[in-house]
Amino acid sequence: MAQIVLGMATSHGPLLSTPPEEWNQRAEADRRNPHLYFRGRPYRFEELLEVRAAEHFEREITLEKRAARHAACQRAIAALGDTLARVAPDVVVIIGDDQEEVFLDDNMPALAIYWGEKVINAPVPAHFSRPPGLAIAEWGHAPPEPTTVPCAPDLALHLIRSLIQDGFDVAQSRQLPAGRYGTHSIPHAFGFIYRRIMRDQFIPNVPVFINTFYPPNQPSVRRCYEFGQALGRAIAAWDSDKTVAVIASGGLSHFVIEEDLDQQVLAALRSRDPAAIVSLPVDLMESGTSEIRNWIAVAGALADTPLEMQLIDYVPCYRSAAGTGNAMGFAQWL
Repeated sequence: MAQIVLGMATSHGPLLSTPPEEWNQRAEADRRNPHLYFRGRPYRFEELLEVRAAEHFEREITLEKRAARHAACQRAIAALGDTLARVAPDVVVIIGDDQEEVFLDDNMPALAIYWGEKVINAPVPAHFSRPPGLAIAEWGHAPPEPTTVPCAPDLALHLIRSLIQDGFDVAQSRQLPAGRYGTHSIPHAFGFIYRRIMRDQFIPNVPVFINTFYPPNQPSVRRCYEFGQALGRAIAAWDSDKTVAVIASGGLSHFVIEEDLDQQVLAALRSRDPAAIVSLPVDLMESGTSEIRNWIAVAGALADTPLEMQLIDYVPCYRSAAGTGNAMGFAQWL
């Protein structure tokens, strides 16, 4: 039978692939965003400045602090890449989300598994405009030219069949939709793993999608954890002697950083206590913060293994006086 030998979770935000002196570009995007979620409700930028004035985030956005945090994130990404290279699993299951790059309003599955032979990781076509700060960071999740990445369709098909039998009616795809850019490309959540963690040394993989972002069919925290448990059971039952890693891409709190929520999540995951994990406040997991669901699914997948969570680093990367930014988290289970 197959064996899960490694778990990982990593943020994938654009600041990770942006020089710290350019972080203001993403802050400009925040100023244009009318739905900056904080404590479970949306704010405009000016409202958020007022609500969080007492926290004095202007002290957190100096170039010196941004540079130190950027450097810490690069060390953490390198540590994850080193671990993946050292453990060298035969197959990787990547749990990520799509931000209307592939799945659009005509069909938005809550849970989906891709079981094609390969995927394409392609840059955004030059004629498409992007919000401020995204084009400069694109190298971190997409190569300069479309690149073919090998998948693991045998494991993926086994997972689909097993999950159906386990009560999860997952959507399935053998060819990704053309998506927003017409390229049929894998979303950036997965591209980040290929580029920054695999370092373009591709390991056959299974892309697993959770709709974290878009109501009304976002899975609950409990459902994500139980889905992860079912994934773990399915991998363990796969009739193969291959080793498997399970990796979550996304999170932690953003586009508004909420350090208290992040610490609650990390403590619950470290505890391995299912009750603590499934009781995490789903009403606070909106917008980018919703990607915490991917971490929860990985925790579920590893629940029946002896692997223990190690937090490599937690780095709140503030980019504006309103407390916007991305709380970067990096963890591994060994």
